Amino acid sequence: MALSEFWFLLIGVLFVGFMFLEGFDFGVGMSTRFLAKNAHEKEVLIKTIGPVWDANEVWLITAGGAMFAAFPHWYASVFSGYYLPFVLLLLALIVRGVSFEFREKGESKAWHATWDAALLTGSILPPFLVGVLFTSMLRGLPIDGDMNITASFFGDIVNVYTVIGGLLFVALSYLHGLFFITLKTVDDIRARAHAQAKKVYAATGVLLIAFMVMTVTETTATEGKLGSFIIPMFAVAALLYVVLFFFMTKQKEGLSFTMTGLLFVITVSSFFVGLFPNVLISSTDVANNISVYVAASGDYSLKIMTYVAITMVPIVLAYTAWTYYIFRKRITGDREEVGY
Repeated sequence: MALSEFWFLLIGVLFVGFMFLEGFDFGVGMSTRFLAKNAHEKEVLIKTIGPVWDANEVWLITAGGAMFAAFPHWYASVFSGYYLPFVLLLLALIVRGVSFEFREKGESKAWHATWDAALLTGSILPPFLVGVLFTSMLRGLPIDGDMNITASFFGDIVNVYTVIGGLLFVALSYLHGLFFITLKTVDDIRARAHAQAKKVYAATGVLLIAFMVMTVTETTATEGKLGSFIIPMFAVAALLYVVLFFFMTKQKEGLSFTMTGLLFVITVSSFFVGLFPNVLISSTDVANNISVYVAASGDYSLKIMTYVAITMVPIVLAYTAWTYYIFRKRITGDREEVGY
C-alpha cells in the first residue's frame, strides 16, 4: 500500500470515528428538545455526554489536520469550494459548545430558552451539513483544470440527493443518541427513549433506502464498484438495519447502540470507497478528477507523518477507551448528581 493510500484510509477512519462518537452526542443534543419533559431532564441528558462530547469533536479536527498535511490539494480545493457550508458547520459547533457552558449561567426563562435553541441548532445542523458535504463529493462537483471548485450552493452542493444524505445523518445521529440514552439513564426517561427510538427507526429506514438507491442512480462514483464493493456494503447496511429491529424490540440496549454505530461506519465508509482512487470527482470533465496520488504531499512528509501516527493513534485510542470506561455508569437523575 502506498503512503498516499494509507493516509486516505486513515482520514476515512477519522471521519468514521467522528460520526460514530459525535453522532450520539448530536442525538443527545436533539433529545433535549424532543425527549426531555422539563429542565431537570435536560440536565440529565446533557450530563450523559458531559465528560466526552468535546473529546469526540477532536476526531473532526484531526481529520481536517490530516487532510491539510497529507493532501494539501484536496484540503485547498474542499475548503475553498465549500467555504459557506464549512463556515456554517464551524459556527454551529461553536454555538453548541458554548450552549453547554452558558445555559446554566442565567436564571431567566428567556436565557434558558435561547441556549436550549442554540443547543438544538448546533446538534441538528452539523450532521446535516456533513451528510450534504459527503454526498455532494460523491455526486461530483464542477472542478476546473487548476483544481478549483466552482460549485453553486443550491444545485451543486444542495440538491435532492445531498439533502437525503444530510437528513439520513441527522436521523442516524438521533437514533444513535436515543440508544446511548438508554444505556446511560434509568426509569421513565430511559423507557421513553426506547419508545421514541421505535418511531425514529422507521423514518431512518426510509432515508437509508432512498440514499442507497440514489447513490447508485445519481452518481458515477459507483461505476466499476457496484458488484465488488458498493452493493455488498449496502447489503450489510440493510442487514444491520434489520438486526437492529430485533435488538430494539428485545430491549438489548448495548447491541442496539452497536448496530446504529455500525450503520454509521458502513455509511461513511461507502463515501470513501466510492471516491477512491479520487479525493474529488469532477462533474464536468473526468480529466479534472483529483486523485489520491495527485493530491498527496511528498513521500518524505508522508513518511514522517506515518511515524507520528503509528506512535500517537494507539495512545489516543487507549485514552478514549479509558475515558468511556471511567464514565460508564448510568445517570440516576438525583438532584445532587445532575449539573454540567
